[in-house]
Amino acid sequence: MPIDSQTVKSGLRGVDDSDAQDPNRPASMHRCKSLLIDPRLGDAEDDVASTKSRSLVAIGGRLLAEISLPKLFVAWIMLIGLPAILLGLAPLIVLGWATTMPERVAAARAGFWSLLIAAGLVVLAWFGGRPLLRMAEQSFWSLNALAVQPIYALFREGLRHIGVKLVPDLGPRRRTQLYAAAAVGGGILASALSVWFVTMAWPLSRWVGDATDLMAPLQLIVPVLANAVVIVGCYVTIAALVWAFADGAMGRPADLMAFDEIRSGTRTWRVAHLSDLHMVGERYGFRIESGRTGPQGNGRAHRVFDRLDTIHAEQPLDLILITGDMTDAGRSAEWAEFLDAVAAHPSLAERVLILPGNHDVNVVDRANPARLELPTSPGKRLRQLRTLSAIEALHGDKVLCFDSETDRFGPSLTERLRPHRDEIEAFADRGGIRLSHRLAQVWDDAFPMILPPSADDGLGIVLLNSNAEAHFSFTNALGMVSVLQEQALRAAMEQYPRAGWIVALHHHLVEYPTPAKAFSERIGTALVNGSWFVRQLRPNAGRSIVFHGHRHTEWIGQCGGVRIVSASSPVMDRAENGQVSFFVHRLALDGGQMQLAAPERVMVSLRNGQERADQPHQADRTEPPASGSPDPEHRR
Repeated sequence: MPIDSQTVKSGLRGVDDSDAQDPNRPASMHRCKSLLIDPRLGDAEDDVASTKSRSLVAIGGRLLAEISLPKLFVAWIMLIGLPAILLGLAPLIVLGWATTMPERVAAARAGFWSLLIAAGLVVLAWFGGRPLLRMAEQSFWSLNALAVQPIYALFREGLRHIGVKLVPDLGPRRRTQLYAAAAVGGGILASALSVWFVTMAWPLSRWVGDATDLMAPLQLIVPVLANAVVIVGCYVTIAALVWAFADGAMGRPADLMAFDEIRSGTRTWRVAHLSDLHMVGERYGFRIESGRTGPQGNGRAHRVFDRLDTIHAEQPLDLILITGDMTDAGRSAEWAEFLDAVAAHPSLAERVLILPGNHDVNVVDRANPARLELPTSPGKRLRQLRTLSAIEALHGDKVLCFDSETDRFGPSLTERLRPHRDEIEAFADRGGIRLSHRLAQVWDDAFPMILPPSADDGLGIVLLNSNAEAHFSFTNALGMVSVLQEQALRAAMEQYPRAGWIVALHHHLVEYPTPAKAFSERIGTALVNGSWFVRQLRPNAGRSIVFHGHRHTEWIGQCGGVRIVSASSPVMDRAENGQVSFFVHRLALDGGQMQLAAPERVMVSLRNGQERADQPHQADRTEPPASGSPDPEHRR
């Protein structure tokens, strides 16, 4: 989608909570008789999925009442049942074939031709079996992501949440011990549950197949599913304990107590970090999560970009990083609003990097959290391709895709999409399951996107897709970083061992130091394998910094030595004192180590629809206690 500044319309850009008496409102509105229900103010329908106005229990109750049970059953079969069948079928085929080998070898001794036939069978089994083993492996990791790691995370965070509620006044050291104990306890519970499942499934399992099974394939369903339970259960029995002790040893997140003093003359990069703009497609539109408690329209977002333009004119920015949720539900009108907002500032547009958030790709229906999509539905594919189209328009010729087969940088995103352009345009125009299936790999192959360093000791940026494969609006916020993306990230860093790196994703890696108010904050929005991902980042923690959004919370901290920067949302809550803010960060590379200076807080005034030109200032930081503890008892 080309960026054209001429497409930005003049006049009123959007309605904000500070614009209640907007003099630019059309005259016809002023002349109207007082309305019994004023449509400009919204109504209960705008709050139907708002977590600010309704509890998750209330939203869940509506979900259970309205969900399509037949569609839910089909979705479970496709997402869990089929991977389980493929995984459980693999040992029946492989072991069944292996048990016949001694007979074939004995027969082969009778002559050369028999030996040649046996060798041919071995070659056929090797090349034919590799796709089967690959499908079994993919099925294993699919089950692990959908059903295993979430259970461990549920136990771990549940024990942490209960512990903090029972003993809220623990000091930093005791709270760290509580977090470690909760991780170990969660691993033990997950492991014990797995042992129970394995014990129940083992009598029903069968591991060697024979030719007679082809005559009655339906009789294999129970042993095949039992096999899958045993395989996954045995893995989890050990893996959950490994995860638990690794999480316990990693320590809990802590506020970053000291920023780096960057030496004069050192090459620096100024990075403006925005996230969760949640652009809506209607002038009076509300956002899904905030409902009527938040602002209408896109007025705030436009003011943020105006403020950025002013800042950039005074002191140029090197990068504007927007870590996901550019739109509220991934609709075409919302993307058009976002792209028009960026196009109105050409000097900013060439510095913007974006990545997908859950609201960009995983929201099935903004008005109905009970809406469910089948995995074959073209709806999600369309949201993914809208996102790719926007990314490609903004920086498709700058970022490189990674070639997992060669472990090297591949083509640019623009070049990667070029062979598929006709099909993408046809799919956007007509939809259809067949085209959706053919384009499935396009999305996966695009990530991670990498902006390589301009020099060996420069700054590189890795853009990850951290969205889980959700087909249900109620679970749209869950995150997952795939093993393939992590491997590509590590390989990219190895190719530039002297460079510094920004690792950007949408979801938060860890829970913040301040306890969550609601358990749903720990589970419903989590990066399910966040602790694992932190452990993978630790070897390169000195030369990398993680930037993310998603939780709409401003925080700068560390976990396991990995520095983490979280951005708040300028649009999701009512402004305090008529202002919202964001951070501009200053980064440098010194002696092979990434340096992070104290950030500049940029204030954006919303009073009377006018921006006040406040000067950026150093963000307020609480001094560390006398003991030098790296863990203050508050979140910033």
